[in-house]
Amino acid sequence: MKKFLAMLLTLCMVLAFAGCAQKAPEATEAPAQEATTETPAEETPAATEEDVKSEGVMTYAEYVAAELESQVTVETYVQAKQSWWEDKATVYSQDKDGAYFLYNMACSQEDYDKLVPGTKIKVTGYKSEWSGEIEIIDATFEIEGGSFIAVPFDATELLGKDELIDHQNQLVSFKGLTVEKVAYKNDQPGDDIYVTFGYNGASYDFCVESYLTGPDTEVYSTVGALEEGDVVDVEGFLYWYEGVNTHITAVTVAQ
Repeated sequence: MKKFLAMLLTLCMVLAFAGCAQKAPEATEAPAQEATTETPAEETPAATEEDVKSEGVMTYAEYVAAELESQVTVETYVQAKQSWWEDKATVYSQDKDGAYFLYNMACSQEDYDKLVPGTKIKVTGYKSEWSGEIEIIDATFEIEGGSFIAVPFDATELLGKDELIDHQNQLVSFKGLTVEKVAYKNDQPGDDIYVTFGYNGASYDFCVESYLTGPDTEVYSTVGALEEGDVVDVEGFLYWYEGVNTHITAVTVAQ
């Protein structure tokens, strides 16, 4: 009888072990099934954050469509500062859709120091035009949270085309331009530098704005040393003065 009970107990243990062995794959497969249903990081809302405008703020398209001399409110990001004088600042700014030139915007010296590249600001002023340059004047602003630094848009193939003006005031680049003429404003080193470049048989006037990139900057000294026939790549803000008049911020001379 004891021998029979021992055999019965052994048989039960074998059956129990076999049951556990069958369930083991289920425990290891479950995590793998969960992993296949996870959303990739690049598709999550956090990874596709948009530059959403606040209530009452225009999109860039709405700003472009606004009448001259009308009041406008935009949210934009500082890309460079040109000058500050008597509590007025001139600033190049841009968002993901377009750019805004803020001329003589009301600004204390303390706030001007805060306007580092990338700073997001809400600007209210009046859309205006001067010799073809569209700008915002008589403006006030407030600093907001957020940051954006523009990547230069390659506008080389738009030179001489009507579409170029659609990128007015943006940070742009031009490649393979040939220097035709370099001259200081009023023949005075230290003042603006006027540069004429040639491309595809046409000439274009650019400028080193001394308030933006003065004599103590690398770009100023590099442009001042250019000679006729030099081939260069240029970056700058697509300012407009009776036609394209890019304010140069960087120059690379071809070797």
